[in-house]
Amino acid sequence: MKKTYKIEVDCANCAAKMEEAAKNTAGVANAVVSFMTQKMKVEFENNADVQSVMTQVVKNCKRVEDDCEIFI
Repeated sequence: MKKTYKIEVDCANCAAKMEEAAKNTAGVANAVVSFMTQKMKVEFENNADVQSVMTQVVKNCKRVEDDCEIFI
């Protein structure tokens, strides 16, 4: 399953950090963060609980970029 989320991030470097943090989250098969469009596209692993995975994605992204926002 793939979903797209609106985000707020201040710079392209921060977006790259968020992308890496999301990719390293259990349950995420792939993630792409676009600074230009302010969107995050997440591909979930089969049978992943989307809500709990995204909760962890937000936590992981906040660790690397504490002023980012992901609207889930």
